[in-house]
Amino acid sequence: MARMPAAERRRQLVEAAIRVMTRDGVARATTRSIAAEAGVSLSVFHYCFASKQDLFESVVETITEHSVAGVDPSVALEGTVRDTVRAGLRAYWDHVVTHPGEHMLTYELTQYALRRPGFEHLARRQYERYAAAHVQLVERLRDSAGLELLVPAATLARYLAVVTDGLTLNHLVLCDPERAEELLDVIADQCAALVRRPPRP
Repeated sequence: MARMPAAERRRQLVEAAIRVMTRDGVARATTRSIAAEAGVSLSVFHYCFASKQDLFESVVETITEHSVAGVDPSVALEGTVRDTVRAGLRAYWDHVVTHPGEHMLTYELTQYALRRPGFEHLARRQYERYAAAHVQLVERLRDSAGLELLVPAATLARYLAVVTDGLTLNHLVLCDPERAEELLDVIADQCAALVRRPPRP
């Protein structure tokens, strides 16, 4: 087995954990199955992670990174404010459609953490991470498109997090792409009403 830096090995194990949890469920994901998926020994796993809780924290952070990594609102800067907002939503939604198992895993991680003594704070951390990621996206949108927000960035970010969270779960249950697209249009309209391009001097 080739040697690699500890940070890279941790990343490898986290990605393996996401694959195992997506395939088998959180409760059935054991340290042994995760190590096997990553092609490493159990001793390597325990060297990289002090506990399963430590692993879960890294999984939550990485899952959040996956879902927002491709969102680049700058793709529609030539259009209207609404076009720019819709482009950001489109990028997020493409990830939901192409990686439904990962998004299903996020809900399972939340429920698992809330029901397991000692893990409850991970559910809060998960949603704090989502909120922080949405704040970054809103600020990127504001700065790259030269927009003025009519509500605080944190408020708009939390609104986006709440509605996209609900829409994602609704889509995973009902699997109605046409209805989801209609709702994304409504969300874009509502968000566009909360921002504006400042008048040119």
